[in-house]
Amino acid sequence: MNKRVSKIIRKILLVAIALILVLALMNWRLIRYGVKQARGQLAIVWNARPVEEFLEDASFPDTLRQKLLLVEEVRRFAIDSLGLKDTKNYKTLFDQKGKEIMWVVTASEPFQLKPKEWKFPIVGTVPYKGYFDKDDAFALAQKLEDEGWDVSVRNPGGWSTLGWFTDPILSDMLEKSDGELASLIIHEMVHATIFVKDSVNFNENLASFIGDRGAEAFLIYRFGEQSHQFSEFIDDDKDYTTYVKHILHGTKLLDSLYQSMVNEPLAEKTMLKEAMIRRIVDTMDTLDFSSGKKPSARFKVKLPNNAYFMSFIHYQSSQEELWKEWRQSFDGNLKAYIAYFKEKFPFL
Repeated sequence: MNKRVSKIIRKILLVAIALILVLALMNWRLIRYGVKQARGQLAIVWNARPVEEFLEDASFPDTLRQKLLLVEEVRRFAIDSLGLKDTKNYKTLFDQKGKEIMWVVTASEPFQLKPKEWKFPIVGTVPYKGYFDKDDAFALAQKLEDEGWDVSVRNPGGWSTLGWFTDPILSDMLEKSDGELASLIIHEMVHATIFVKDSVNFNENLASFIGDRGAEAFLIYRFGEQSHQFSEFIDDDKDYTTYVKHILHGTKLLDSLYQSMVNEPLAEKTMLKEAMIRRIVDTMDTLDFSSGKKPSARFKVKLPNNAYFMSFIHYQSSQEELWKEWRQSFDGNLKAYIAYFKEKFPFL
């Protein structure tokens, strides 16, 4: 190789290294966040133990043992009867020791139902940011509030890593009812089977729909249509659907209000917004719930904000459309409906 070629190669390498360094500096916050998230997830995966170890442990409570066996039945049903992807997920258990392990931060414009979004490689744009460190989550929440956003911080019952890691059962999941647990497991398995980049509303609405319909099918298969497990899930689902419809109706009222007061002064906007949200909350207790609960009680100290309402848009706003398509085009065949989406949207 002559000197001229060697010099050209060295220049190309130096330029490439310089570009990598510039890109790293430009995306340092994203890289740092990704490393911390990977470290947090790996700590959970590393410390999770095979389900068999708990099943063979004589000191492990029998009620929890039954829940672990149920998870495997749900997993198998979701694969064999629904056609969801077979992975190594939910074959290990991570003991949370009664502690929360993840915090999700969401935010919305204060006078517009428009979410704050973050862009990530592969998954694209998403309206949330998760943390395994509580202080980091609340630091971001405070920063966003200082910038004027409506902010919410919540602890998710579970999450999917889309195949990047082996997702364990979290010990807090075992406190859920059989139907809730089945719905959660199937919901997260949908994410590992069907995922569309830059489409959070579609992904979450579809996973919620299949999670609930899949749980119904599983409970009938496992316990029977006359079982306590099935009737309990159906009653809870009806109550939740009633609540969701109320909240989504509230989002339409808020959207109309925000559009009507674009030119109003800030103090007036704030007063009108609070009055509308107070109206939505106060009328919650007029809804017909089989449980007899009064949902407004949870907002006695602090009213919900736009970030709270946005979460229902992300997870529940397309349920009626999905239900209609499922019944009319697939005759209520959930496996065929899932197969349709798997073909339409090849996984990442």
